[in-house]
Amino acid sequence: MKTLNEKIPGPKELEKEIGDFLSKKFGDSVKIVSPIVLPHENPSEGKGRKLKKQGTIDFNMIPEELVAYLDQYIIKQDMAKAVLSTKICTHFNRIKRYQDAPDDFSEMVGSIKNNVLMIGPTGVGKTYMIKLIAKKIGVPFVKGDATKFSETGYVGGDVEDLVRDLVREADGDIELAQYGIIYIDEIDKIASSQNLIGADVSRTGVQRALLKPMEETEVEMKVPHDPVSMIQEIERFRKSGKREESTVNTKNILFIMSGAFSGLDKIIKKRIAAQTIGFGANLNNRKDDVEVLKHVRSEDLIQFGFESEFIGRLPVKAVFELLTQEDLFDILNNPNNPIILGKKLDFHAYDIQAKFEQLALEKLAETAFQENTGARGLVSAIEESLLVFENKLPSTDIKDFPVTLAMIENPAENLSRLLQPENSEEWRNEFSRISEQEKESIKDYIRMNRKNLGDKYNFTLSDSRIDIVADSYCTSIADIGTVLRKVKKYYDEAKKLELLFYNRQDINIVLEDDAIDYIIEQIVTRRSDFEQFSKKISIDFDHGLKLVKEKTGRTRFFITKEAIVAPDTYIGKLLKNEY
Repeated sequence: MKTLNEKIPGPKELEKEIGDFLSKKFGDSVKIVSPIVLPHENPSEGKGRKLKKQGTIDFNMIPEELVAYLDQYIIKQDMAKAVLSTKICTHFNRIKRYQDAPDDFSEMVGSIKNNVLMIGPTGVGKTYMIKLIAKKIGVPFVKGDATKFSETGYVGGDVEDLVRDLVREADGDIELAQYGIIYIDEIDKIASSQNLIGADVSRTGVQRALLKPMEETEVEMKVPHDPVSMIQEIERFRKSGKREESTVNTKNILFIMSGAFSGLDKIIKKRIAAQTIGFGANLNNRKDDVEVLKHVRSEDLIQFGFESEFIGRLPVKAVFELLTQEDLFDILNNPNNPIILGKKLDFHAYDIQAKFEQLALEKLAETAFQENTGARGLVSAIEESLLVFENKLPSTDIKDFPVTLAMIENPAENLSRLLQPENSEEWRNEFSRISEQEKESIKDYIRMNRKNLGDKYNFTLSDSRIDIVADSYCTSIADIGTVLRKVKKYYDEAKKLELLFYNRQDINIVLEDDAIDYIIEQIVTRRSDFEQFSKKISIDFDHGLKLVKEKTGRTRFFITKEAIVAPDTYIGKLLKNEY
């Protein structure tokens, strides 16, 4: 037995001593297995951020600004865009106003959050829209599937796990997570069954479990009954001797639910028909199912299988429209859509450049529409049509792939024609034609959105710059926003040449717009880069302008594109005019 003066062994030493004893007594048949603690970052040990109970947010966006942003990416759904943009902007602006002047709201008892219920068929852009909004306003965003959760205390995911996921999405910043967005899909699947007897754990149980988080509650970051979480808590207590408590308040977390709600239209039709009896209305008037959904009320959702308390916490409803064949074509033709960009990236992985003809996009939209799965059908249509090319072309020397209508309609036959050397000139011409078609389409899109794009990126989009942006888009694989940011970066670098020249020579040069556009064009087409232009201007103008300054005393010069192309001629004219 150890005396008080002897050192008490630590956990590792005890483990070793016990292990040695068992090994001597039982051989290799008995071993100690230490518990493996999986890495699970504790938000209170985040990445250097100070955690606060009451944080602040910087938000000043207005609804029309958010709608304009969504219009660049999402086709149709004007009413849903307006509803979501308005209520989300109101939610965050109201939080900011309260934080700026809390005394003005001190008399208020509680508040009602603008939690949103989105209703619409599959593949119409519900999830995509929420992801875009979360990215734009810069708040943490998590998505959950209602069918994977159960009431707290039962086997299955806990709805409070979504709040913990929100903190992890915010890199452990509880302050930031408390202003996040939680999106739960397939919420219609937790509507209670009409003929069920007994506790409905996976349906009404989940509804009840969501009630408090949707309104306001404190969610413990420590997960109950989780052995890993318990081990981590014991380890922290052993190190510090203190119990650390960390909770997330859900008061300002926005909850957005969505679902297809199959059968809800029948409940609404029945209610409308019952209300119109005796008033001369035509009960045989057949409305589009989505048009019927626009008349949804809380009582319809309660009859569908939701509890009144649950629906009461979803005061905002947004109904999404069905997508027509024309809408699906517009999605494919949108330069920001991830479907065509994704397929271009697939071929680019093999150093193959793919270009899509307009007629081919129309055919793909027609095929997808027949699947009746909304925009999701577009991916299937493209994969089915181009799989044979994606399989074969990486093994060939072909680097330019024109996706024509013929390619979509008869893949195998046209693959054979594409691989025949005697047809190479024909396919090169087709690729050039489609490339020009794509460029014109991009220019039309930018012209149509010139003001919004110019304001957003603080960049004047003249006709010459629209040409440059279109060229850059067609030679890269990126959405319009990424291309505009890149071109604006080149513009800023070109303007730096003025400052560099002034610091070096004490001479003020002003690059005219056509000169800046010429520099950007050279960089975009990879015929030069910023360092090369900096050296070129130094070589071409340092000595000449210094000489003009000595002869005339002039220190300010306007440099045009013509001057950059022919610097000696420009300097010569300046000296000739002086003499």
